[in-house]
Amino acid sequence: MLEKCSSSIKGPFNAAVVSNRQIGERLYRLRLEFSGPGAETFAKFKPGQFAQIDLSGAALPPAEKIPEGLLDTSGRNILLRRPFSFADVDKQTNKTFVDLLYRVVGPASLRMTTLSASNLLSVIGPLGNGFWIPQGKKKALLVMGGMGAPPLQYLAKVLSANYPDIEVTAFVGAKTTRELPFEGRLDEISQQLEFALREFAKYGAKSMLATDDGSAGYHGLVSDCLSQWFASSSWARDTTIIYACGPDAMLAKVAQIAKDKAIDCQVSMEQMMACGIGVCQSCAVPVRSELSSGNVATSVRTSNGASQTAYKLCCEDGPVFDSREVVFSS
Repeated sequence: MLEKCSSSIKGPFNAAVVSNRQIGERLYRLRLEFSGPGAETFAKFKPGQFAQIDLSGAALPPAEKIPEGLLDTSGRNILLRRPFSFADVDKQTNKTFVDLLYRVVGPASLRMTTLSASNLLSVIGPLGNGFWIPQGKKKALLVMGGMGAPPLQYLAKVLSANYPDIEVTAFVGAKTTRELPFEGRLDEISQQLEFALREFAKYGAKSMLATDDGSAGYHGLVSDCLSQWFASSSWARDTTIIYACGPDAMLAKVAQIAKDKAIDCQVSMEQMMACGIGVCQSCAVPVRSELSSGNVATSVRTSNGASQTAYKLCCEDGPVFDSREVVFSS
């Protein structure tokens, strides 16, 4: 059974770059190889956990290859490690290979585009708590928006391998088809059969697309697509679970849907993590203290005493939380 995992510091380990492929506009897929103790450690990586990668030694691309919007900031020093969750973990004899997706949005991710085979990166992990599978579940709904896809891709793989009785459906949202963080072209026939994305189809999972501009699949928000699915599909409260990763606004809507349907839901929170190991406490997540357990950084009670809010650290207590526990700002 995939259970909650305890947070611990591991490494740093050296990881060798195997490949670094551009798969879309400003979108790349990086494959790393661990050997020795790193291979053994990362073979146990749970979906939803993350790793901290040191990019301070990565070079800048030539000036003509730097997007105009990043010209002013591209020269900044990269002082802090960057957190990444993995889209795939593949154990092969005495090696472990991991895949991560990244979009070029700042000076660190810009430098990542220059990584090539044989380059070495310093990696700390696995860190945090990933997704867990409660007993008795028969349907898993994976809901992702923006760059929230990687941990749910890996979760689909684990569910297929270890929980074959669980039916998996992925709900993927993006502003437009061009921003989908996947490889390959969409096929109209496969969309009609609900196997539109091969990243999920290869694990026997159905997939439903939602784009803000209607360029593919459902025209609208992925959370609305999920609501439509509930209205037209067969499901049972006790045997259905939602796993979600994406922007806070999306997570808040998905959490509300889960609350209205009285079904379990786990959300992977996206917070700025400076250290990733609970030292700086910069990644606080507000939670309902009456439902929380584990490390609570701070707690305050409202003036009328009716409710209490506490704060947990995304890097240590998360990044995956029970959606009923999180206090969403929206």
